[in-house]
Amino acid sequence: MASEHPAQGVAALMLAAGYSRRFGADKRRLVLDDGRSLLAASLALPCSMLEEVWLVLRQDESITELGLPASIKLVQHPLTAQGMGHSLAAGAERLLVESDADSVAIFLADMPLIRRDSLETLLTYANADKIVLPSYQGKRGHPVLFGRDFWPQLAALSGDAGAKTVLQHNAEAVQIIELDDPGVLQDIDTPADLIQL
Repeated sequence: MASEHPAQGVAALMLAAGYSRRFGADKRRLVLDDGRSLLAASLALPCSMLEEVWLVLRQDESITELGLPASIKLVQHPLTAQGMGHSLAAGAERLLVESDADSVAIFLADMPLIRRDSLETLLTYANADKIVLPSYQGKRGHPVLFGRDFWPQLAALSGDAGAKTVLQHNAEAVQIIELDDPGVLQDIDTPADLIQL
């Protein structure tokens, strides 16, 4: 169900190759009250608003096995199991070669509560030479939008630190957008988080 005017210049990259160690089970497959898995619920927003959605999965998984839309582009790499940095790098490498987008919005697979109007606001700031960060009550959240100028730096990441170094090295390009949306912070890391949800 794509929106009538999907944002052309922004692709989505969702990181879903983690092992949910803090949760104690594969949280991506958790079934929420509405019958969707946590992963499907987290993907619903980018899939409804962006034409190009990339998903980083473990090597032994498939889109159909997880019951996800066939339009999603799959990223799989042997190193993604070693941390978020590797997942980001694998995604950025593919985007550099295969995507014409000017920006990529980085989503996490355990954040199903980001509001549509929040993403709409962030998209209006997207630009090839900008990094756009949502914030709620002064705390930085997701999705973070990286302009294409920064993709080579994302492609060079490794380890589990995520994109912090890219943000630190390009502080002048970072634009923080304060939103009235706790969903940009709420992730599901433990069973207690799920009960709160």
